[in-house]
Amino acid sequence: MRILVTGGTGQLGRALVRLAPPQHRVVALGSAMLDVTDFASVHRRLTSEAPDLVIHAGAMTDVDGCERDPERAYRLNALGTQFLAAAAAAAGASLLYVSTNYVFDGEAADPYHEFARPAPISVYGASKLAGEDAVRALVPRHYVVRTAMVYDESGRNFVTTMLRLAETRAALTVVADQRGNPTYAGDLAQAIYQVVESPAYGTYHLVNEGIASWYDWAVELFRLSGRQVAVEPIPGSAWRRDARPPSNGALASLAAPALGIRLPPWQDALRRCLDRRGGAA
Repeated sequence: MRILVTGGTGQLGRALVRLAPPQHRVVALGSAMLDVTDFASVHRRLTSEAPDLVIHAGAMTDVDGCERDPERAYRLNALGTQFLAAAAAAAGASLLYVSTNYVFDGEAADPYHEFARPAPISVYGASKLAGEDAVRALVPRHYVVRTAMVYDESGRNFVTTMLRLAETRAALTVVADQRGNPTYAGDLAQAIYQVVESPAYGTYHLVNEGIASWYDWAVELFRLSGRQVAVEPIPGSAWRRDARPPSNGALASLAAPALGIRLPPWQDALRRCLDRRGGAA
């Protein structure tokens, strides 16, 4: 397949390029190369590239920034996705849209599967859900992939932030009452390539196996990396933010296992990430 990836300079975009199966040709574009809010430019680029598949991994993912600037969030995450979906449909391409666990309110006791009813409680979640709606309305051959807590070796993410803070601090406080599925970008990219090998279009939850709070994640990170850092659990209410994250951000999947797709446990993924970074004990 000829595959065009948006968000090509981000964590997932880089992984999609690095792990692309050899039979596919991947063109990855960062926001500087493709402004999804400019429909004429998007249409010209997709007409020129003539992709078989568009993977829309680009987004405004600064959750608190979205809350502070909702107009920009909706312009990038909703309108930009709408324009890309319309252009993909006109070009005859299928579309995979990367979405988020933030489309749920986090009030359920159990993890959310693909058919749970979305109810976002933040601008970020609402703008990403609006993107989902546009994709479903405009592109008959589509995949919506929701994921959570994505990280890699070098991006701006929880893992790299914790390791950086640990260089100058002997103790850290980390939120313990918000949970989800830490998901390694490399595993997510490989699972995405597995999904698109099948014409089983629809919605998929792709996350590493297992559930952790931010506190759990930090403790395991420092254990694996051999760093002696004291981690104190605190409630989310003690960490002032513009946006309110879902307390239960954990995802489960009914659809992916039905295709034989299962991501490894999050602890194993974290170890492999640290090995690539050169930071495991």
